[in-house]
Amino acid sequence: MTISAKLPLSRRRFLGTAAAALAAPAFVRKANASSGEINVMMWSDYLPDAFKDAFKAETGITINHTPIGSNEEIINNMRTSRGRGFDLVSPTNMRSPQWEPLELLQPFDMARVPVAALNPALVKIGEEEWNFGGSGSHWLPQLWGTEAIAWRTDQWTPEGGVPSYGDLWSDAMSGKMMGRPHSMMLGAGLYMETIGELEPGAMKAAYASEEAMRPIWQKVADWTIARKGHVKKFWNDADGQKTGLLNEGVVIGQTWDGPILAMKAAGDPVTYQAPKEGALAWVDGLAIPVGAENLDQIYAFLEFSFRPENGGMTANLTGYNSCVIGADQHLTEVSKKNFAEAYPGNALDNLWAWPREPEWYAGVRTEYVDRFQAA
Repeated sequence: MTISAKLPLSRRRFLGTAAAALAAPAFVRKANASSGEINVMMWSDYLPDAFKDAFKAETGITINHTPIGSNEEIINNMRTSRGRGFDLVSPTNMRSPQWEPLELLQPFDMARVPVAALNPALVKIGEEEWNFGGSGSHWLPQLWGTEAIAWRTDQWTPEGGVPSYGDLWSDAMSGKMMGRPHSMMLGAGLYMETIGELEPGAMKAAYASEEAMRPIWQKVADWTIARKGHVKKFWNDADGQKTGLLNEGVVIGQTWDGPILAMKAAGDPVTYQAPKEGALAWVDGLAIPVGAENLDQIYAFLEFSFRPENGGMTANLTGYNSCVIGADQHLTEVSKKNFAEAYPGNALDNLWAWPREPEWYAGVRTEYVDRFQAA
């Protein structure tokens, strides 16, 4: 199963699918009796202080958060430590082919997981794509989001009201744009498909084999290298996106939804919107390393996180979207408005779901990314 077949057509449908048909979670809340700590390696903006404070107030458990900005950071850390030092990590849905041969994760005890609280279509990703060796799911969905176009509303407006990945590379934005190298190149490739520089569907076709990928990514590399001077900065995490737009002269960027929508909710002159070519969509999840030591605390964390009110709190604070059924009932009006403006019209029907990455894919892509960055 791939996420491309399972993404929602609306956030309400996404969060509410089959809610009425699901029975109450078959577990007993024991979080109040817990104590100690839990060591989490998670995306930098996924654990706001308000969430950590509420969790500790209820359970007595301290969350020790090590922030990361890429899947490669998680994988490299786990390889180096042989799966030790952390109780939870947060890989993205399409990375299962890279994780399975490493044997650094352990399956969840699903009897201790309030799985009925989660969108069932996304739970299946773990059951089907992360069921390593038939030993059970090694992944649970937590937050979903997209990567698309953000800009300073006081300095630029997209022509026709809908941005394009091509706007990053326009002469008007030369020296004023930012992105994450590998996904910026993907966005450029999607734009190239629309202007005849690549065949339609080429960027997805590149996942089929290394032989199919190399000529496609060579064209993307050549195209982006020729325009490298347009780049003001490369970002690696949420803070890099925020500082670029607020303090470093960036006018437009290819960014995650969460950081920008959180800034927008705070009143900053920024916005975020799916482009004509489609926002890049993903689901980040939770996984247990083989060396996890605080198992009771892990399941207390899951029980707390997967309540609708806490899923809604996380969405409000981060700008991302909870995978918990009913979390949308706890969204603020500002969060609802920002979501609607980020995905106007048929934007949710036009999401570009990141395909599963074969084990070889990331290494080959890095070759072209390195050439682009070094140019």
